[in-house]
Amino acid sequence: MKYDIKDINLAKKGALRIEWAADNMPVLKLIKERFAKQKPLKGLKVACCLHATTETAVLSEVLKAGGAEVYICASNPLSTQDDVAASLVKNSRISVFAIKGEDTKAYYSHIKSVLSVKPDVTMDDGADLVSSIHQQPKQNFANIIGGTEETTTGVIRLRALAKEGKLRYPIIAVNDAMTKHLFDNRYGTGQSTLDGIVRATNKLIAGTNFVVCGYGWCGKGAAMRAKGLGAKVIVVEVSPLRALEAMMDGFRVMTIKEAASIGDIFVTVTGDIHVIRKEHFAVMKDGAVVCNSGHFNVELDIPGLKSISKGVRPTRDFVDEYILRNGKRIYILGEGRLINLAAAEGHPASVMDMSFANQALSAEYMVKNHKQLKAQVYTVPENIDNNIARLKLKSMGANIDTLTNEQKKYLASWEMGT
Repeated sequence: MKYDIKDINLAKKGALRIEWAADNMPVLKLIKERFAKQKPLKGLKVACCLHATTETAVLSEVLKAGGAEVYICASNPLSTQDDVAASLVKNSRISVFAIKGEDTKAYYSHIKSVLSVKPDVTMDDGADLVSSIHQQPKQNFANIIGGTEETTTGVIRLRALAKEGKLRYPIIAVNDAMTKHLFDNRYGTGQSTLDGIVRATNKLIAGTNFVVCGYGWCGKGAAMRAKGLGAKVIVVEVSPLRALEAMMDGFRVMTIKEAASIGDIFVTVTGDIHVIRKEHFAVMKDGAVVCNSGHFNVELDIPGLKSISKGVRPTRDFVDEYILRNGKRIYILGEGRLINLAAAEGHPASVMDMSFANQALSAEYMVKNHKQLKAQVYTVPENIDNNIARLKLKSMGANIDTLTNEQKKYLASWEMGT
């Protein structure tokens, strides 16, 4: 079995942490039990470019229970949990190519290693795997029947690929499932982003001017949690509707140019490039903390920051101090990469339970229906989304009502009024 990890001797610690995550993922547990009996993925090779974390480990074991051969590489150079990678290799016999802190060359080498097995199904988080496939001759991957995409950034890239007519096989946008973006993006990103900031800096959040760039579901989560910790939240947006929503939610709204000089802590969650640029860094307070919780590190113009700095040094784990020519200091967390995974452990397992349930069931759906699907980006079927929500509610001890026949008839008719 081929693999490339930091240290196989970390497997014992990783196994315990995977066990802890699995105990908090009841929906995946039920799916695993069914997959083990029915083997819906039997004989298929699944290439996963995901964050190599405890939750991904639980998903990979579900896929393996379903009969798949699973191969994993990291979807971010700083998100790998090395003990988890070791346990997957040693205890689960799953090939992993991921090392926390790997450089760009190693990152793409690991993607290449996963693709060398000629996968039948892809699972991506950010679309680097799919992008790599599309940069090679089509005949090299003619056997791929379909794939899934986990995150907003990846879905944006794939829809652009599909719009140009270049997408080679059908992909399900797991990110667009209601049980994913309403919960993972809001509650998962919200909590884990603040967790990463606090672990990296040990700063008090209460009383700070906390600037959130982007008010999508991830931004809403970050703003909500920062407010809960006592911060004075400022939202930066380009969408008038989202900006209005932020105002109605009780937050100040302004441009990044206005916010740059008064913010104490900055978080970008937009999925776009150079949201905070050189001119913004130049007017920040001495000691401003800047981080990113969007998928790629391009949201912060770090080259621009370097150009106005006279020096940089690491001051804590995952904290780099940039000293500007005017003497002010700017602190960049996690090299501008996902702070919740660079400095913390990412989303809690209980919320990833729903996201990865979507991954597993979407893979099963793709296997059953790929012959009827075109090379497009599809949303998760509504029945899968609703089923996951029901299972999650059941695991939380909650019951819901069902419509009576009279109510169903009323909702389907136009005759009945006052």
